[in-house]
Amino acid sequence: MRAGHQPDPAFVALGGGHGLSSTLSALRLMSDQLTAVVTVADDGGSSGRLRDELGVLPPGDLRMALSALCDDSEWGRLWRDVMQHRFASSGDLDQHAVGNLLIVALWELLGDTVEGLDWVGKLLGARGRVLPMAAVPLAIEADVEDPDGGHRVVRGQSSVAVTTGRITRLRLVPDSPPACPEAVAAIDAADWVVLGPGSWFTSVLPHLLVPGLSDALHRTPARRIVVLNLAAGTGETAGMPVEQHLAVLHRHAPDLRIDAVLADPSAVGDVAELVDRADELGARLLLRQVGVSDGSPRHDPLRLAAALGDVVDGTFGDVGTRTSDR
Repeated sequence: MRAGHQPDPAFVALGGGHGLSSTLSALRLMSDQLTAVVTVADDGGSSGRLRDELGVLPPGDLRMALSALCDDSEWGRLWRDVMQHRFASSGDLDQHAVGNLLIVALWELLGDTVEGLDWVGKLLGARGRVLPMAAVPLAIEADVEDPDGGHRVVRGQSSVAVTTGRITRLRLVPDSPPACPEAVAAIDAADWVVLGPGSWFTSVLPHLLVPGLSDALHRTPARRIVVLNLAAGTGETAGMPVEQHLAVLHRHAPDLRIDAVLADPSAVGDVAELVDRADELGARLLLRQVGVSDGSPRHDPLRLAAALGDVVDGTFGDVGTRTSDR
């Protein structure tokens, strides 16, 4: 609780990679009650190598979320840099992130995935908790339609992320993985749940395909916010406007009610369509400048926090104008 204020709202942010880190960097300016629920389907790079060799959850996205929540002190910043440091060599350690090795070492010592992540959080002075979305490593499988009309199946997060063609359906392997119980409990107890931004098919949507997490997202009394990307992206979402991101979300979770959609006006090609897509989800649309000032497709933590604060406060019109809830 911040001095002189009501208790901070409890936020749960779902995603992975740089998109989730952007959300957490903003949310940490708003609340100390933060939980990150992180995808565990990575099969490339250092994470993929550790996953294949040791049979563990891929630690990379978990590491990035922990680093985003580190304490803003000399101690926290140093340990964040240690966590993110990658070796460069001609041997087996090349491109392994120190944080990945540390996380896996704690898992082996403690025999408990969540406890190991909690200990890393203590080391970093993390302002919040980081949890995996599932208790077992997952694979992502996508049905892809090519421009020539052909259809194919692409398997593996690293392959789906760079695939060309239109992804028509997404699956997880195994298809009904056990959710992390602590993640389910966090969603049930949340005041706000945030989905996105991030790689839509490989970081955001997979959470909706874990039955236990999906059930929690549907039943939670929390308000649900979708934060859209700042650009159409490459690979899996190449050429797909942000308006279509909502259509894909609705197709994979047709009964999921969303309360608010947050988008940067510069990223929207057709505002009217975006409004329609938000309405389809039961959501109100908030347009705010949330990107960094240099125009690159990166969210600015202060701007994103201010926009999320508008959602929490019910300010959906011009800044400073409150509107009633639906």
